[in-house]
Amino acid sequence: MSHLDDEKIALIAMGEPAGTDADMQHLVECESCAAEVADMSRVALVARSSVVEGDLEAPPADVWSRIHGELGLTAAVAADPASVVPEPESESISEPEPASEPDAADAEPPRHRARTRTRSRRRSSASVWILAASMALVVAIGAGVWVARSLTPSSAVIASAELAAFPDHPDAVGQAEIDDDGDGRRTLTVTLEGDDRPDGDYREVWLIRDDGQALISLGVLEDSSGTFLVPDGVDLDEYRLVDISFEPVDGDPAHSGDSIVRGELDFA
Repeated sequence: MSHLDDEKIALIAMGEPAGTDADMQHLVECESCAAEVADMSRVALVARSSVVEGDLEAPPADVWSRIHGELGLTAAVAADPASVVPEPESESISEPEPASEPDAADAEPPRHRARTRTRSRRRSSASVWILAASMALVVAIGAGVWVARSLTPSSAVIASAELAAFPDHPDAVGQAEIDDDGDGRRTLTVTLEGDDRPDGDYREVWLIRDDGQALISLGVLEDSSGTFLVPDGVDLDEYRLVDISFEPVDGDPAHSGDSIVRGELDFA
């Protein structure tokens, strides 16, 4: 009788849809393969658990009985695999006592039976390594995804504004958004279209206090959109006005008074 290969046994033990109907029937009829799947299933359970050290919680005694009955397993695997202590690898194999009416299996030479047990052990050991490697890969991928998600702050828009054009720039259209990355880092993203830039001037982005008596420069808008860091300590409940202006290259850091668009942040 041909047996299931190690890889298929490992996949079936992990619950993967790897076996055909014929393979499932083989497991019902083959005590050796069924026992290996049962052993591999325990390895898979340990690998999937979050327990690093110590034993898994023992299930009720009738759980394996119901599994045994549902799968129609033979008496050879009737014992709960979680309660079976593995035979040490170095344990010698004693010769079976002669029976009164030996069958075909007992008629095999003792040396041949010993070689058969050795091959079975090696095959089971190989299956364990295949399953352990597969489960290690699954755990590593899952851990990597969890770490990536936990280390990447979730950004959220906390305020926005429509930037209305000033009379001298009737074709200008602008928008603004404040983002918070969850760690207290806030950024202002602005877009501006339809502005007619005078030669030699540049565009500067400002936060202006709602009473118009104080303002903060965030930087130069070089393209149609830009993102700027809002300095720590700036109270956006006070500095609610977003302004984009034309500034001449004259060395004066003050606002030129030539605003292109302006709008008030809405935190709703």
